[in-house]
Amino acid sequence: MDVLVIGGGIVGLSTAHSLAARGADVTLFEKGSLGAGSTARAAGGIRAQFSTAVNVELSLASKPVWDRFDTEFGVDIGLEKHGYLFLARTEETAKQFRANVRMQQELGAASEYITPEEATEYCPGLDPDQFVGATYNADDGVADPNLAVQGYAGVAREAGVDIHTGVTVTDIQRNEGRVVGIDVLDNGDREYHEADYVVNAAGAWAANLGEMAGVELPISPRRRQIAVVDPTPDVPESVPLTIDLDTGSYFRPERDGIALVGGHFGGSDPDMDPDHFDEDLDTDWAVSAVENAAEYAEYFGPETRIRRGWAGLYAVTPDHHPVIEESCPGFVTAAGFSGHGFQHAPATGSIVTELVFDGEPALVDVSMLDSDRFERGEALTEQNVA
Repeated sequence: MDVLVIGGGIVGLSTAHSLAARGADVTLFEKGSLGAGSTARAAGGIRAQFSTAVNVELSLASKPVWDRFDTEFGVDIGLEKHGYLFLARTEETAKQFRANVRMQQELGAASEYITPEEATEYCPGLDPDQFVGATYNADDGVADPNLAVQGYAGVAREAGVDIHTGVTVTDIQRNEGRVVGIDVLDNGDREYHEADYVVNAAGAWAANLGEMAGVELPISPRRRQIAVVDPTPDVPESVPLTIDLDTGSYFRPERDGIALVGGHFGGSDPDMDPDHFDEDLDTDWAVSAVENAAEYAEYFGPETRIRRGWAGLYAVTPDHHPVIEESCPGFVTAAGFSGHGFQHAPATGSIVTELVFDGEPALVDVSMLDSDRFERGEALTEQNVA
C-alpha cells in the first residue's frame, strides 16, 4: 500500500512511522524543514487534564510512548514530570474542575481536585486567596518538541519512510471521487505522485489541502505567543506548568532560572496566512503576559526581564478538538488539534494507521471527531484550553 503523508511536523512524522511499521510504503512531504511549523513553536506540554473523554483518552494512549521515548527512539526528549496545575477563580469553573477530575480518574488518569492552599505545596509562589479550587496531576509534564521531531524522523527513516523537505503540494488529484495522488513542486520541478491514501497532517495548512481535495475543513490558523523571561525570584524547576484558566494566563519554569509565560487574553483572533504571519514576539503582549502572571504568582513583577519570545500558529477548530477522519475516499485528515497536537501525536499516528488499514480505529474511538459534527450540532466543548 502506497501512502503519502503531507506535513513534517510531529503528527505527520508519527503517522508516517506508524504506517511504515505496519507495512505501508510511505513518502512524506514537508514544504519547509521538519518540525519547522507549529511543532517548533510549541510549549511542549503533555497532560491528561482535559474536559472531554476523547482528549483524555488521546493523552493516555500517547503517554506510554513519551515515557519510553528515549529507549525506543534513541533520543532523550528532556521529559520532565512536574505536573500540571489548573486554577479556578470562580465556583462555576471549580464545579467543572470537579466533574473533569471524576471523568479523568474513571479513565485512569492520576488527576486530583485540591484546594488553593494545597496548590501552594506544588507552586510555593502562588497567591491562594485569588482562587477557589484547583486540579493537579503529577504524571503531567513537558518535553522538547524539537528533540521529539528528531527521534521520530530517525525511526521513520529506519522504517523505510522516504522523507522530502522543501516540497510544496500544488494540487490533489481525484478519480471518480477518490483521491489518487498529489502534484508537487520540488526544487522547481513539477512531479506527480500516485497513492492509495493521502494523509493530511499539515496543521495550519490543513484547510488549504482540504480545499484541493474538495473537502471543507473547519480548521483556522490562529496566532499564539510565548515569552521567555527572567523571573524575580527564580521559579523552582519543580513547579508545575501552572494555568489560571479563567484569565488564560500560564507559566512554567525552564532550565537555568528562566521561565516561559503565555496565554491568549481575548480580543480579536483573526485567521492568519500560515505562509505570511509575524513570527516575532509582540512586546506589548509580552508585557501583558508578565503582568497577568504577576497577579497570582510572586515570581513575576516590575523587575521581570523579557529576554525573547516567539509566535506560532494553533490550527484551531470551533470546539478545540481535532478532525481525525477519512474526509473523502483515499484522503485522511489528522489536523486541527488547537494546540494539543504535540502531546497527542503518538496516539494520532496509530489511529490514522488503523483508519488506513482497518477502516476504523481500535486504540481510541474518534468517531465524534469527524468534520461534519458542526453541521450536525454535535460539537464538543474543551474547557481546558490555554
